[in-house]
Amino acid sequence: MANEDASAAWGQRAAGWVRDTRLLDMAFAPFTAAVLEAADLGSAMRVLDVGCGTGTLLEGITDYGTGRDDVKSVGVDVSLSMVDAARRRVPAATVIRADAQVADLSQMSGGQVFDRVVSRFGVMFFDDAVAAFTNIRSAAAPGARLAFASWREDETDMFLHGLRAIGARLDTPVGPPTIGAPGPLGLANADHIRDVLTAAGWTSVEIAAIDGLCDFRLDGADGIEERLAMVLNGSVGQHVRSQLEPQLGPEGWQEALDEAREELRGQMVDGGVQITGRTWLVTASNAGDAQPWSL
Repeated sequence: MANEDASAAWGQRAAGWVRDTRLLDMAFAPFTAAVLEAADLGSAMRVLDVGCGTGTLLEGITDYGTGRDDVKSVGVDVSLSMVDAARRRVPAATVIRADAQVADLSQMSGGQVFDRVVSRFGVMFFDDAVAAFTNIRSAAAPGARLAFASWREDETDMFLHGLRAIGARLDTPVGPPTIGAPGPLGLANADHIRDVLTAAGWTSVEIAAIDGLCDFRLDGADGIEERLAMVLNGSVGQHVRSQLEPQLGPEGWQEALDEAREELRGQMVDGGVQITGRTWLVTASNAGDAQPWSL
């Protein structure tokens, strides 16, 4: 795969994302709704979900299409375990394991082209974003609409909330992912997003800042354990753990986790862990005939 680093990283973390599907769906619900609304779904549409994960958007598309047999959805992801989870969750959808940067998405979907292309936090990890969005556009019908959400450059809490205290133990203080590098903040700058999409042939690019309250209080809990599990499964959390756990040993690591719990407990809102997520909501159009991309 062209996206070998991203594929390997997702493979390592996928078990956690599958485990936390309900939590992620609850926490990211504002952005799921925003993408689906921006997609402007209609009858007789073929919809592609890039980086579909465990199938959240696919489920929303299927719910929209209930009673509309002509609405078809296809999901693509690099993680086999998340593809399997999406297939179980949304049996009405077609879910394929592939790298959207290079795969012939139309051919892998039975030769169809897509009227809508959507993603919730699934398009920031490409090694070559221009190549990826050009390839995705090659599977889009003339006039197709693109709608996706990506984290904004001023977003830090989503990656650090619960890690700041224990991260301070590192020789180099922990920080958010690198802006502009393949990863969670790969499409965090609005000018960069516009440049990438324009170079890839998309037109009518619109970028809006969308903030949403991410609630981690799953099933009436205070959200502390839920947030801690989620943040430790992310790239920053895995780095912190890989550095500190061997250094501190089992007991010391548990003490560090208790310190993280105290950090979260001291910043609860309305009796639980809630974070304001900062994202871009991006839409664009495929104005003309898509041109196949080859490397």
